[in-house]
Amino acid sequence: MAHFAEIDENNIVLRVNVVNNEVITDGDGVEQEQLGADFLTGLLGGTWKQTSYNTLGGVHSLGGTPFRKNYANNGYTYDATRDAFISPQPYPSWTLNEDTCQWEAPVAFPFGEAGSSFFEWDEETTNWV
Repeated sequence: MAHFAEIDENNIVLRVNVVNNEVITDGDGVEQEQLGADFLTGLLGGTWKQTSYNTLGGVHSLGGTPFRKNYANNGYTYDATRDAFISPQPYPSWTLNEDTCQWEAPVAFPFGEAGSSFFEWDEETTNWV
């Protein structure tokens, strides 16, 4: 199954729909994004971009080719320059990693510390508490 994100005029993801692979496969057996986008536009209107359910941070979880950095979700932005889906910035102090197109805190998460699963980000102190 192929996943497609509908984006509005500001490139904000409105929803993600699934399309059968037969719809996006051409006569030569090659998957073509435009076939899926055209199918959804004809059916529902709007503008559609393919997204990969198995891609996160520019890595394909099954060892395949990563696609558009991250799987799209409602409220994400499609950045045409980076050809990437980017989640909303969680905190003003966090910066976008250009390689993964994911937001990073200015202080690394304290993995491995006792109780690390209970840490939360405190924007006022810009630290994990």
